[in-house]
Amino acid sequence: MYRSYHTNGTNGSIFIEGKTEPLCYSIELPWRDNKRNISCIPEGVYKLHVRVSKKHHLHLQVCGVPARCYILIHKGNNAAQDLKGCIAVVSKLTGPGTGIDSDAALQLLTNYALRDEVLGIPLTLTILAGSCLQETKK
Repeated sequence: MYRSYHTNGTNGSIFIEGKTEPLCYSIELPWRDNKRNISCIPEGVYKLHVRVSKKHHLHLQVCGVPARCYILIHKGNNAAQDLKGCIAVVSKLTGPGTGIDSDAALQLLTNYALRDEVLGIPLTLTILAGSCLQETKK
C-alpha cells in the first residue's frame, strides 16, 4: 500500500500480487505519532489474518503494529467518523480520508485474503509513503 498524507486524513492505494493497478484504495486517520484511536499506523510490514466479529463481520486484522493492538481493515467511507486507528478500504477516493463503495472494496480484498489463506500463502501488508495512484490521476 502506498500512502498520501493529508491534514484531514490519509489515503492509500492497495496493490496485490505485483499488479500495476490498485485492487482498491484505503482511508485512514491522519498521522498523529501512532497515538491510539486518533492516528494511522506507522509504515512497515505487517502480518494479516482473516477475522470475523459481530461488529465488522468478515474483515482483516493487522498484526505486529508497534504499541497498538486490534488494528483492523474493515469497511468505512469516512475516516473521521468510522475509524479509531483502523484502516478502511474503498472503491474510490473522494477526498482526504473519505471514499465510497467500501462494502465492495472489502469484499474484493477479503476474497483474495481467503483464497491465499486456504492455499497456505502468508498474508502481509506493506505500507510505504508514496503517491496514492488515484490522487495523481485527477
